[in-house]
Amino acid sequence: MATFDKNLLLNYVPVYVMLPLGVVSVDNVLQDPAGIKEQLVQLRAAGVDGVMVDVWWGIIEKNGPKQYDWSAYRSLFQLVQETGLKLQAIMSFHQCGGNVGDVVTIPIPQWVLDIGESDPDIFYTNRSGTRDKEYLTNGVDNKPIFHGRTAIELYSDFMKSFRENMSDFLKSEVIIDIEVGLGPAGELRYPSYPQNQGWVFPGIGEFQCYDKYLKEDFKSAAASAGHSDWELPDDAGTYNDVPESTEFFKTNGTYLTEKGKFFLTWYSNRLLNHGDQILDEANKAFLGSKVKIAIKVSGIHWYYKAPNHAAELTAGYYNLDDRDGYRPIAKIVSRHHGILNFTCLEMRDTEQSSEAQSSPQKLVQQVLSGGWRENIEVAGENALSRYDVTAYNQILLNARPQGVNKDGPPKHRMYGVTYLRLSEDLLQQTNFDIFKKFVLKMHADQDYREDPQDYNHGIPPLKRSKPNIPADALVEATKPTPPFPWNSETDLKVDA
Repeated sequence: MATFDKNLLLNYVPVYVMLPLGVVSVDNVLQDPAGIKEQLVQLRAAGVDGVMVDVWWGIIEKNGPKQYDWSAYRSLFQLVQETGLKLQAIMSFHQCGGNVGDVVTIPIPQWVLDIGESDPDIFYTNRSGTRDKEYLTNGVDNKPIFHGRTAIELYSDFMKSFRENMSDFLKSEVIIDIEVGLGPAGELRYPSYPQNQGWVFPGIGEFQCYDKYLKEDFKSAAASAGHSDWELPDDAGTYNDVPESTEFFKTNGTYLTEKGKFFLTWYSNRLLNHGDQILDEANKAFLGSKVKIAIKVSGIHWYYKAPNHAAELTAGYYNLDDRDGYRPIAKIVSRHHGILNFTCLEMRDTEQSSEAQSSPQKLVQQVLSGGWRENIEVAGENALSRYDVTAYNQILLNARPQGVNKDGPPKHRMYGVTYLRLSEDLLQQTNFDIFKKFVLKMHADQDYREDPQDYNHGIPPLKRSKPNIPADALVEATKPTPPFPWNSETDLKVDA
């Protein structure tokens, strides 16, 4: 039976599903179009609102600078359109391979890797000199070393070409969301915990700023601050250390000294500036289109309970008990009229080992609250594939932390949730039956709505970014504020 209640509809949270990483092969071929279409039809029948797909830089601009080939993705987008689903497109400027869940390998373009042969410092580098070829260091953002273009220009030109070649899908409002990749795994962070270099959970990770470009930038910043003798940290340990075994993160360690605070501010500000610059280019590229711009922030929940927050710090999130490392990111996103997409929505603190000093629930509450305080939309996704009721109920709780409001919009509501990921396991009958119930509960027990206006999600044409945010406003945003209240459990359970 069709159900429809105007007030309950204002509690509707759309659900998207990530497509397989290799849906377009490394050779730029749409894999098994008939099979994909059949799966898309199944998703649509289950009430799913749309899908998310990685648009890989390493596939599109594979053949040389500015030689873009969008043909396979056009075929895929056509299938999405035919099945009545909406589309979230990720501008994936990173390598696929080397992270949790990476089942295929798609490197960044070979001609970029070739430049790295003669100048390996274009990649993020740890203190021992190991390079990470997943993503270009933010140290080359403004260096014209890629056949005369800077890294920012590489990303900008790619997004402009995407807009030109996908203009029909933008005009027909099939594409509703452009998530801009800003680092490894598409997340705004440093590659501080690479599995392909031996990192194992819950290692603290390593700082990734020892390429010559970031070294020079740090030396310049330190000299300007009157500390030309300061160097990058040499006491922060290695990937799988625990905080207390390092001088940097131990109790009363370097991270609390003037020198440590200066470094952490510089390291996290480089990341903020990187995101700000690329979002500005994304805004220019998609100006006037009826799309939302989004970024992804990683849910680094291990050592969140430790005073040093070591794993967050190595990733570039300068977050401590007395300093909010996420609200400044939300403030940058607000400048570009963007959405902050956060991971690990499905995780509960009780599922984590005590040694990891982990608190995914408190982390989610902090990050989402910071976004809402900056008056931006927040979205999210699960970090690991889960098919169980407990995980779905946790996502539902985070999507509407104070529950459903039967008289209108809830006080807080996530803009959307993207489920990771479409697979044979998800479509297995028992799993899919539970998933369909989850979708219905996300929709506040309302039927699927084709028109996002029905649940107050109409997308106006993208406006130009607001002026640069003054440094003191970003500093102000680091002052901690308590998160908004969260219910202990969702009021619309999958298994109710």
